[in-house]
Amino acid sequence: MIGTLDYTNPQNNCIGCPPRNGAVSSIQESQASSLMASTDATLGSHLARRLVQIGVSDVFSVPGDFNLTLLDHLIAEPGLKNIGCCNELNAGYAADGYARARGVGACVVTFTVGGLSVLNAIAGAYSENLPVICVVGGPNTNDYGTNRILHHTIGLPDFSQELRCFQTVTCYQAVVNNLEDAHEQIDKAVATALKESKPVYISISCNLAGIPHPTFIREPIPFSISPRLSNKQGLEAAVEAAAAFLDKAVKPVMVGGPKLRVAKACDAFVELADACGYALAVMPSAKGLVPEHHPHFLGTYWGAVSTAFCAEIVESADAYLFAGPIFNDYSSVGYSLLLKKEKAIIVQPDRVVIANGPAFGCVLMKDFLSALASRLKRNTAAYENYHRIYVSEGLPLKSEPGEALRVNVLFQHIQQMLSGDTAVIAETGDSWFNCQKLKLPEGCGWCCRYQFQMQYGSIGWSVGATLGYAQAVPDKRVISCIGDGSFQVTAQDVSTMITCGQNSIIFLINNGGYTIEVEIHDGPYNVIKNWNYTGLVDAIHNGEGNCWTTRVHSEEELIEAIAMATGEKKDCLCFIEVIAHKDDTSKELLEWGSRVCSANSRPPNPQ
Repeated sequence: MIGTLDYTNPQNNCIGCPPRNGAVSSIQESQASSLMASTDATLGSHLARRLVQIGVSDVFSVPGDFNLTLLDHLIAEPGLKNIGCCNELNAGYAADGYARARGVGACVVTFTVGGLSVLNAIAGAYSENLPVICVVGGPNTNDYGTNRILHHTIGLPDFSQELRCFQTVTCYQAVVNNLEDAHEQIDKAVATALKESKPVYISISCNLAGIPHPTFIREPIPFSISPRLSNKQGLEAAVEAAAAFLDKAVKPVMVGGPKLRVAKACDAFVELADACGYALAVMPSAKGLVPEHHPHFLGTYWGAVSTAFCAEIVESADAYLFAGPIFNDYSSVGYSLLLKKEKAIIVQPDRVVIANGPAFGCVLMKDFLSALASRLKRNTAAYENYHRIYVSEGLPLKSEPGEALRVNVLFQHIQQMLSGDTAVIAETGDSWFNCQKLKLPEGCGWCCRYQFQMQYGSIGWSVGATLGYAQAVPDKRVISCIGDGSFQVTAQDVSTMITCGQNSIIFLINNGGYTIEVEIHDGPYNVIKNWNYTGLVDAIHNGEGNCWTTRVHSEEELIEAIAMATGEKKDCLCFIEVIAHKDDTSKELLEWGSRVCSANSRPPNPQ
């Protein structure tokens, strides 16, 4: 059984969501036979078949002399499309975005110069628990152990530098430099990525991909992964202890964290919330994993920058259950959360810790939450308290005719664009905070239709992620909110979006610098050279493909631009440059930045 991924219909896979047509235990032998009949018996064709079998229908690549033959065999697979990217970093980001929608992604680069370039994106996927198959075209088998120096290396005869770098950011590494065990190495790498929900590294010697070999001629063994199971006694003990802890609380609450996705426990979390009646919130990096239309949903718990009245309810609770949290300096707003360990139950994907103890291992989160749902007494006290103190949030001040566009007005209009047919991607920066306040409609936020990279926070991630996510879910229109500083890092692959015929809407917020860094610690290094962003995208478009650009300065112009993007240009890639004042930031960023600055500037502890 392959987790909850439905490989009979890859388009329906979404990390953290249940399969729509039921999980499959293996690929049917008839499917494998038809795949074999359409390809030759080579290592490259075997890898291509395996990618298709696990749900990958698009692979993101940058060609190099060490991977060209491999790419020939990948694109020969009818079920696999090669998406050529402008650079390896964006190829990795695209595979990251693709994996968020399909459950797994893949990228192909060349040895060392490509591998070290994609490394940053793979590290980000590792931090976000995303199964990305990173394939590198490696040196010719005859060069191993010869003391020769190859191009694309640092000039040493040791070829292991790239491998050593990937060992820290992948959960499995396979160096395929002979055909005899290539089948086993590739299958183990793919299986490990899916089981661990982490990236893997596969290096394939450049002279092996196209050689027929008996190991690839025979009928392939149907691909399958044994499911992970909870220890029954441990599960029962954890549920009993948690129920006793929570039932004695007066106003308990629930908070969902980002690891709900990797634990495939989103539905179980909602099941528990329905049963117990607790008020529920999400951590910022879990936005989109819990339906925001749930009757007891409070919003985002993010300490001092939480949704209005959410932090007050969570931090005043006498018991809180956190499912899959990540507490770092960013999510804790510079370690300023007012939480107490003795009040908390922390549920991780395979472990439950209750207050200061005990801890229960070998207990899967989804099993624990489902079992707990039938054991808890219903308690709506926390939500009732929230309902008593809640005051509806205000609207931005109305713009005067011709007034310079304010960012809060921009996001008021983006809110109106959201539907069950859209998905939102937020870049690192003030877009984190502004997008966090968007209310995701039913069918949009549920099933992971909101994405951002909080743990790794690599600026520029969203350009490649938009490319990959949009390629994975062509039935959704992606709305990306990107700052000008971030866009300058990875702008090139707007080209690939146009080539692929995507119709995403990119809001480029041009405020002249790295605004998030300004609010943490300002300096001249946070000011960047202004570009003619619409002119750049027009040049990339160059009359080939469907792309529409515009620049807006006021609310009136914004309204016209959105009407065009959602009407006449609905089938185009739409790039809307929004001119904003350099000091126009969300109040949440101002508060968050000052607290993170305080945490960063703590003096050394006395020796």
